Amino acid sequence: MAEVALTTAEREMLDGAGGPAVALAMRLITGLARTLGARSLIPIRSAHVDGCLHHGQAGLDFAERLVELGGQVVVPTTLNVGSLDLLHPGLVRLAGTERRDARRLMDAYTALGAAPTWTCAPYQDTQRPAFGEHIAWAESNAIAFANSVLGARTDRYGDFVDICAGLTGRAPYAGLHLDENRRARIELDLSPLPAGVLRLAAAWAALGHLTGKLAADRVPMLTGWPEAVPEDHLKAFGAAAASRGGTGLFHVVGTTPEAATEADATQGVPVDEVHRITPSMLRAARDELSSPHAGPLDAVSLGTPHLSITEFAELAALVRSGAPMSPTVEVWAATNRRTAIVAESNGWLAELEQAGIRVLVDTCTYVTSVLNPQTRHVMTNSAKWAWYAPVNLGVQVTFGSLTDCLTSARTGQVTRDDSSWH
Repeated sequence: MAEVALTTAEREMLDGAGGPAVALAMRLITGLARTLGARSLIPIRSAHVDGCLHHGQAGLDFAERLVELGGQVVVPTTLNVGSLDLLHPGLVRLAGTERRDARRLMDAYTALGAAPTWTCAPYQDTQRPAFGEHIAWAESNAIAFANSVLGARTDRYGDFVDICAGLTGRAPYAGLHLDENRRARIELDLSPLPAGVLRLAAAWAALGHLTGKLAADRVPMLTGWPEAVPEDHLKAFGAAAASRGGTGLFHVVGTTPEAATEADATQGVPVDEVHRITPSMLRAARDELSSPHAGPLDAVSLGTPHLSITEFAELAALVRSGAPMSPTVEVWAATNRRTAIVAESNGWLAELEQAGIRVLVDTCTYVTSVLNPQTRHVMTNSAKWAWYAPVNLGVQVTFGSLTDCLTSARTGQVTRDDSSWH
C-alpha cells in the first residue's frame, strides 16, 4: 500500500498542530487515502455531512468526541437531514431516549461549526460549488448532482469521512476527483423513446432507477435526447441512479457541463457497452418501483430529495386547481428551510395546509418516524423513496407522477395515467 505524500501543513495537522480533533480527523482521512491508493490529498472548498441521522450510539459518540476535542470545521460545511423536524417537533413520532439522542447528534454537528441546513439537497442553496471545484460531499443524490449537474468534484463519501474532511479541509485525491475516473463507461441511448415520455419528471426518476441497475458504479452517458433537461428532472434522475446503483456522476450529452459532446463525456475512449432504452424498458423500471397488491391508499409522500422552489410552485398550482385531499390519506411534502420560507411568503404553505398537505422540514418521511404507524400503502413520485421505503418502513409503495399522487390523494384510491408512458 503506497504511502500518502503529505504537505508540510498536512503533516503538522496529523501531528496535532491543529488540535486533537483535527489530528483524529487527519488520521481517518489519510487512512482512507491509503486504502483508496491515493498518493496525496486534495484541498476542498466545502463539505456536506450525511451523518446527522441517528442510527446508533457509535455515530453519536463520534460526533460528541469531536466536540469534546474542540473540533471546528475549516471550510463551509452543510448538514444533511436529521431525525427530527426542529421547527415542528410534534410531527416526528420519536420519544424518550430516541428523541433525546437524535437531538444530541444534531446539536453536536452544529457545535462543530456546520450550518444547520438539514437538507439532502444542499445544491438548492444559493452558494453552489463552482465548476471544477473540489468538495467532499456525502448523501448519494447530492454527490450525483454536484458532480454531474454542477461539474464540481467529489467522491462518494459517507459518515465520519464527511465531517473529517470538513475539519481538515482535505480529501483523498482519488475516485471522482481524478479526470480519468470521470469518463463515461456505459451509454444509454434514449432515441427510441417518444419525445413526450421524457418531458414527464417521473419518467426521469424511472430512467434513473434503470440507469443505476444497468450501470452499477460505472459512469453512465445518456445520448439521443435533443432537449435541455430541467434541473429538477436531473435531480430525480441522479437520486434514483445513486440509490439503485452506485452512480456518483452521470453525463447527459448536450445538457451536463462535462458532456457538450459524446467525445467530451467519454474523453475519446469507446464505452464498454451501449443500451438502447425502449418504452417497455422504462415502464418495467417504473413498475419495479411499485409493490404488487398494495391495497387501499393510506399516505402520499413527496419531496425526496427535498422539494425545490420550482417543484413547490408546481405542487401549489396543482393543489389550487383541485379539491382538498381525502381525510383518509395523509399527504406529506418535505423540503428545506430556505424553500419553506419562500413558500410561506408566496402563500403556498397556507394553500397546502388548507388542502390537507403537511409540510416537513429538516428530515424526510422514510428515515424517521413520521407516518402513522398504521400506514401500509404509500404513493410517491420519488424513485428513491419507492426503493428504500419498503425495507425502511415496512410499507407497500406505488410510484407515479406528481399529478397521479395528488389525484390519488384526493380520491383515496390509487390512480395512474399511463398514457404519457407510451
